[in-house]
Amino acid sequence: MNVRALKRVYFVGIGGIGMSALARFFRNQGTVVNGYDRTETALTKQLVAEGMGVHYTDDINLLDKETELVVYTPAIPKDHAELNWYRDNGYGVYKRSDVLQWITEALFSVTVAGTHGKTTISTMIAYLLRETGYGCNAFLGGISVNYNSNYWSSDNATAVIEADEYDRSFLKLFPDIAVLTAMDADHLDIYGTAEEVEAAFIQYTKNIKPGGTLIAKHGLHRAKDLTASNIITYSLQNDAADVYGANIVQKDGGYIFDVIGKGWIVNDVHLPIGGMHNVENSIAAIAVTQQLQIEASLVKDALAGFKGIKRRFEYVVKNDKVVFIDDYAHHPEELAALIKSAKRLFAGRKCVVAFQPHLFTRTRDFADGFAESLSMADEVILLDIYPARELPIDGVTSQMIADRMGNPNHTILSKEGLLDYVKAAPLDLFITAGAGDIDKLVNPIKEILENK
Repeated sequence: MNVRALKRVYFVGIGGIGMSALARFFRNQGTVVNGYDRTETALTKQLVAEGMGVHYTDDINLLDKETELVVYTPAIPKDHAELNWYRDNGYGVYKRSDVLQWITEALFSVTVAGTHGKTTISTMIAYLLRETGYGCNAFLGGISVNYNSNYWSSDNATAVIEADEYDRSFLKLFPDIAVLTAMDADHLDIYGTAEEVEAAFIQYTKNIKPGGTLIAKHGLHRAKDLTASNIITYSLQNDAADVYGANIVQKDGGYIFDVIGKGWIVNDVHLPIGGMHNVENSIAAIAVTQQLQIEASLVKDALAGFKGIKRRFEYVVKNDKVVFIDDYAHHPEELAALIKSAKRLFAGRKCVVAFQPHLFTRTRDFADGFAESLSMADEVILLDIYPARELPIDGVTSQMIADRMGNPNHTILSKEGLLDYVKAAPLDLFITAGAGDIDKLVNPIKEILENK
């Protein structure tokens, strides 16, 4: 389908982070965009301000009957009245991944997949391409702090796309350059087993266009099964990789380091955001820029201005008295990287983590991993599980994680209880983490900490 020829598009679930990027793409090219979402959010308010029509009641009297294309997210329930009306009346109804497929087929595409790091790396790549003057169309799964958006456009026929493994949607993408960060087990409600997760990522690499490049993290399990015309590996510091970091020094909550590739080097790179995992993410992003032959000095200058992604090791408050970090971490590996990095950057401070588990199935499948990762903090506060698209499962609660923790300094609190705790407790390093609605507590916590 020619996505640039469409005059009207309707989104069922327009407020989702991936859906809103596509909505912005169509609106940016002059298409009339309307849609439904369950609740009004800061993001949907922005979409309305940008000229899109959004309503919050599942009502067939409110949908756009003149639309040429209907796009929906897999998170929409099967009994959704609007979606079923479109299907029953013969409209072209497609998943978000179908539209992204058409974009990857039409443009030179860089896609970023993996259980961890894909939002940060895709945002870094898109930011670097924009700031160096190369240009790209960015479709991201997070909000860039630099531009306060998850989408931007360019006359350059290049797309940077976050490739989401949920619902196997990333298998519809056909990239010229594919990045693969990790193949850890996740979304077992979809895949069933860790082996099936790995099989899907291997299939993702088979979709790379002829002559294309795979940039994969060094040491991935089943690396020998990954396929591409050209394979480049990257690592934080392992010089057995094709691209790696060296001489890493902490500075002001960020890092200075060198990036060494085969036949090239970028010296004294400054990354102004925290987290050693973000140093590794930036190495992958820089590897992409060098594959595109962008001048190293331009990349270096651009990265020094990178402000990060909302909810990805985001410094909400950072002063002499207290550091408050908010992060989207919702997998044991992500939590471990988050806590490890924060404790290393702010050694000597008491690390208190408030974590909201996301999904009953994920909590059930990874309770031991969550307990182990969270036990690295000095104190842990657990909120109730955020159900998202799931119904409760008997016996699966936040207590399941608490019972497995080796660190006795933990408690389960309500959201109101967490705010009361923040008011009363002496905090100098505080982290909120999770992919649910814990982000709604960030501003209230910020106000409490700044007024203390």
